[in-house]
Amino acid sequence: MSVNCKNVKMSFKTAAGTVSVLKGVDFEAPIGKLTMLVGPSGCGKTTLISLIAGLLRGASGTMEVFGNEVLTMSASMLVPYRLKNIGFIFQQYNLLAGLTASENVAVPLVASGTGWPVALEKGRILLGKLGMNAHIDKLPSQLSGGQQQRVAIARTLIHEPRLLLCDKPTAALDGQSGKVVMNLLKELAVADDRAAIVVSHDPRVYSFADRVVHMEDGLVAKVESIVTPSSADSTNDTAH
Repeated sequence: MSVNCKNVKMSFKTAAGTVSVLKGVDFEAPIGKLTMLVGPSGCGKTTLISLIAGLLRGASGTMEVFGNEVLTMSASMLVPYRLKNIGFIFQQYNLLAGLTASENVAVPLVASGTGWPVALEKGRILLGKLGMNAHIDKLPSQLSGGQQQRVAIARTLIHEPRLLLCDKPTAALDGQSGKVVMNLLKELAVADDRAAIVVSHDPRVYSFADRVVHMEDGLVAKVESIVTPSSADSTNDTAH
């Protein structure tokens, strides 16, 4: 199991008082699977994956990610944890406007100590695998939304994270572009030693998941195993 969360609770203080966002979440994401996290806005999906990534602090419960107890990590421990394990694709592409597509992709490798020429070449190779050979030297402003999303995906995958976390990656894309993105995530992010968690409001892409976890009002309400030709014997299971 790549991710194992038990009784995770998270509250935020607002001007109107304390708001409980996660109310005792039990959640699992197996290695080698794409887990889709779905549910209405405000049910806690983005909060949950932000905690898994170590981007939010202050939750209670237990959250084990590849053997790391994330909720008790110090700030100094979280940096190497994220570099080694986590790739996060945000809903906004967050590309650096002054860098080309290949330079944007190279940035995480450079940040982790790889020389610029080597990092840039690896970025070009990965973009080529994503069908972006004709666009590797273009700036983000010269790319379509779908092309920018592919650059963002390549940038996240370049350091081969063990766990890919995606926040609504198809929200700004048309149906066909959304399918292309999900195919890429399925192909490149899920392997015997990797896993992916995708937050989505887009029912058109649910079929790409191996498991669909439904959240409601800060809790996991239901877990479905998606039956595919390669998993015809899969059965649905429900979280309690």
